[in-house]
Amino acid sequence: MESRNLLPESKLPDVKTTIFTTVGNLARKHHAIDLSQGFPNFGADPKLMQLVSRAMQQGHNQYAAMPGYYGLRENIAEKIEKLHGRAYHPEKEITVTVGATQALFTAITAFVHPGDEVIVIKPAYDCYEPVIELNGGRPVYVQLDAKGYRMDWEEFKEKITPKTRMVIINTPHNPSGKVFTKDDMLRLQEILRNTNILLVSDEVYEHIVFDEKEHQSASRFDDLARRSFVCASFGKTFHVTGWKIGYCVAPEALMHEFRKTHQFSVFCVDHPVQRAMAEYLRNEDHYLQLNSFYQEKRDYFLKALKSSKFKFTPSEGTYFQLLDYTQFSEETDKDLALRLITDHKLACIPISSFNVGERQDGVLRFCFAKKRETLEKAVEILCRI
Repeated sequence: MESRNLLPESKLPDVKTTIFTTVGNLARKHHAIDLSQGFPNFGADPKLMQLVSRAMQQGHNQYAAMPGYYGLRENIAEKIEKLHGRAYHPEKEITVTVGATQALFTAITAFVHPGDEVIVIKPAYDCYEPVIELNGGRPVYVQLDAKGYRMDWEEFKEKITPKTRMVIINTPHNPSGKVFTKDDMLRLQEILRNTNILLVSDEVYEHIVFDEKEHQSASRFDDLARRSFVCASFGKTFHVTGWKIGYCVAPEALMHEFRKTHQFSVFCVDHPVQRAMAEYLRNEDHYLQLNSFYQEKRDYFLKALKSSKFKFTPSEGTYFQLLDYTQFSEETDKDLALRLITDHKLACIPISSFNVGERQDGVLRFCFAKKRETLEKAVEILCRI
């Protein structure tokens, strides 16, 4: 049946298949070791699995409260106050979401109107811009530099106009592995202070920071906190990305509007998983130990690569590492990534897709949230190139 004539003008005419899907399909086709996708290939804590099973057996299988199970929201509030010194009211200022992606989608959708501008810092994870455009907004880009991925705050300041409605930041930053410093956050706070601009702070890797650095949540800074939606992910933190559970915190007036959109998009999140997370969060070691857990993996990966032709600056946070290949190849990152899959059976992500104008930085992104044997096989391949 021909239905082409029923299609109106696309609301997202420029959206193509994501690089993650493209690389993932190629990796499966060529049976490649997959260091492209941002998820672990090892299991979660069996205790967490048992808590979910127990919640099911106890009958927590119907709808949860729209903003989330209250016990979980209480524990989120306790965690944030302990780590960042900010008190969020569990009833009025915290909402459990279907992963951080839904939190980001909801915050943008609730506040961006046609014609609004939203500042996006590039390279950026690819879920921000389509949502801005879907709501009639216009992404305005600030590109991090190619050597070190440092933020130019003067350029950022120049991009602000009377139409600027929102700014989106991501720290720890995917794909570069950079972590915003306290000075970065203070500079951002000062630039936004006398404006009505909202901030969406994507902090899904909040518990994965290395070398004694410290995650500087937007919730730590008074003027940023009053204008911020802080979005986080239990899936990233506890190695269960397929469960799609995260949360968003914001001041009451902002959260009130957020929930208007939330209730008509997903209404609520998996109930037994929320019950399990509430109990699991009571032991702070379950998230505080992640820094050392992933730093050991990063350090192993980089130490093993010292004899390779790749150059690198150690990732400051996230479970991603950029490798610079410019010493031995002039290929585009997409061409080299394709060759790695087809010829060497190893998958990674070319980050030009996330740069303004697909700028070539001569680096590839590798995920080290993998079993030791997976990393050993990947390193062996990389050292042969």
